[in-house]
Amino acid sequence: MTRYPRLADLSALVGQTLGTSDWLKVDQPRIDQFAQATGDHQWIHVDPQRAAEGPFGATVAHGFLTLSLVPLLSDQAFAIDDVRMGLNYGLNRVRFPAPLRVNGRIRGVFVLREFEPLADGGAQLVVEATVELEGSTKPVCVAESVTRRYI
Repeated sequence: MTRYPRLADLSALVGQTLGTSDWLKVDQPRIDQFAQATGDHQWIHVDPQRAAEGPFGATVAHGFLTLSLVPLLSDQAFAIDDVRMGLNYGLNRVRFPAPLRVNGRIRGVFVLREFEPLADGGAQLVVEATVELEGSTKPVCVAESVTRRYI
């Protein structure tokens, strides 16, 4: 994990990597729990026998499950010490270039794309999150996350 003492220090880091998370294994119980929480029970996610005969040879994580892991991966990758609160503000762009097969290991690489000071304190950050799959040249998710951080 990379630690930054002050949010204001990030203004000079636009275009640079803020941090890289640990590897995280995405197993079938996690996929099943996501299916239960969202109601998305498509067979490619939750039926290992049928999925073994499908296009990916195994079950695959929901794209939105992969996206939902970005905050966890981000928390492992970098921290800003003087931030007392952060809010999700939105997403600019999200793509899922490759499937995440069950038991795949992923990590997040976070690059600061924009830093905008806010009038009421803090800053709005646009961070490109690339979720890499161990052993693959293609990421499983690339998203621009927009957050507001307050000191």
